[in-house]
Amino acid sequence: MPIDKTVIATKDAPAAIGPYTQAIRTGDFLFMAGQIALDPATMQLVAGGITEQTERAIANIRGVLTAAGLSFANVVKVTVFIKDLRDFAAMNEVYARAFVVDGTAPPRSTVQVAALPKDALVEIECIARG
Repeated sequence: MPIDKTVIATKDAPAAIGPYTQAIRTGDFLFMAGQIALDPATMQLVAGGITEQTERAIANIRGVLTAAGLSFANVVKVTVFIKDLRDFAAMNEVYARAFVVDGTAPPRSTVQVAALPKDALVEIECIARG
């Protein structure tokens, strides 16, 4: 039996670069594709290192959440894929500014990976409810 799914798409986040959508809403849940540091206007990685790339990935997440009528307060699970765990502290500093809401952060997994699309340094995906 098919489930009810609504595609969430916004110009405030990069268009999909493959056969996937930015996010799907089903019931009260929003499942978001991983976001890397692509500038939605140029579809190019932003200049800089882990700090700049994390900031852009989070801006992309914000765009998708907003398009779904949600915010970081609605996020219930996050997964971070990072190319080099030595960048963890810098990524974490930027991450906390967005994802810690009223003193509470969602559960998170952080995994070092061999490579990411477009040779990005970080990719962040999340699940939200609202």
